[in-house]
Amino acid sequence: MSFSVGIVGLPNAGKSTLFKALTKNPVAIADYPFTTIHPNVGVVAVPDERLNKIAKAVETEKITPTIIEFVDIAGLVKGAHKGEGLGNQFLAQIRNCDAILEIVRIFPAENIEHVEKEINPERDINIIKNEIIMKDLETVEKALEKKEEKQKKEVLEKAKEQLLQEKLISEIKLTEEEIFQLKDLQLLTAKSTLFLFNGPQSKSEELPEYLKDRGITADLKLEEEASELSEPEKRELKMNSRLDQVIIACYNILDLITFYTITGGKEARAWTLKKDSTAPRAGGIVHSDFEEKFIRAEIIPWLKLFESGSWSKAREKGWLKTVGKDYLVQDGDVIEFKI
Repeated sequence: MSFSVGIVGLPNAGKSTLFKALTKNPVAIADYPFTTIHPNVGVVAVPDERLNKIAKAVETEKITPTIIEFVDIAGLVKGAHKGEGLGNQFLAQIRNCDAILEIVRIFPAENIEHVEKEINPERDINIIKNEIIMKDLETVEKALEKKEEKQKKEVLEKAKEQLLQEKLISEIKLTEEEIFQLKDLQLLTAKSTLFLFNGPQSKSEELPEYLKDRGITADLKLEEEASELSEPEKRELKMNSRLDQVIIACYNILDLITFYTITGGKEARAWTLKKDSTAPRAGGIVHSDFEEKFIRAEIIPWLKLFESGSWSKAREKGWLKTVGKDYLVQDGDVIEFKI
C-alpha cells in the first residue's frame, strides 16, 4: 500500500530538480515553463533508522523499507482552473495524489525566468491557493446541481461557504461522516500541504514567521548535485542533504505510521499504515487474507526488541504482548500475526 505526494508549484520553482534529487531518475529539466507535461512518478524509500536496528537485532541482512510515491506535476499558472497553461490537466493530476508538496522559489537567478517576473513567496503561494480553491468551488457547485441527499447537500453547502471565503477545506473541522460525504470529490483543498522553500537558508530568514513553521528550506540545486555523489564524496565535501527530512515530513503530513514484521529472522520489513488503524487492518496490508482471518497478534515496541536482542529473548523476558482485533497499532510496533 503506497501513498503519493504531488510536487506542485509555479513554473521554474524547482519541482523537477527536487524530483531528480529524490529519485535519482533523469528527468527533463530546463530553464523555461512546462518542461514536465506528463507527470513523472518516482518511488522513494522512507528513511528509517529503527528498521536497521531491528535487522541488527534479528541478525538479518535483508531489509525492506516502506515507500512513498512522488509525482512531479508541471507548473501551475494564474488561470489554471480555467485551463490556462494546460491547467485543468495538471489540477486533475493533483487530485489523484494523497498530499501536496508545494515548491516555493526563494532563490534569485537572472538566467532562470520567474513566471511572475520577481521573487515573492507569499504571492506565489496565494496564486496556487487561489487556483485550487477555484477548481474545488467548480467541483462543489457541480455536485450541488445533482439531486444529492439532504445530509450530503448540507456538507457541500458548508464546503462552498468555506471556499467562497477563500479558505481551505483542510482548515475547517469536519466530522468523520462529513469527511466521508466529501471523499468521492477528492477536493484539492482538503489535502495536507507542506511547503518546500527552494533557496539558500539565508533567504528563508526573510520569510514571514507563519510560513517558516509550515515548511522546510532546501537549496534544490545543491541537493541535485549531492544526489550524484557517493556517500564518501558527500562527507569529504561536507554536503549535508535535507532530503531525508523532506521525505519524513511528507510521510508525517499523510498521518501515517510504520509497523514492522520479521519473517522467520530472514527479513526485517517496514509497512505503511494509517494512524489509528486496528491490528487486523495492519494484517491486511501484509497479506490480503490476514485481515479476514485475523485471530490475534503478538507485538513488541521496536526498541524493546532491539534491547532484547531477538524475538525469542523478548519472549523469555515477557516483553511480547498478545493483542486482539480491537488493538490500535502504534508507530514502531513489531508484529507477528496469528491466523
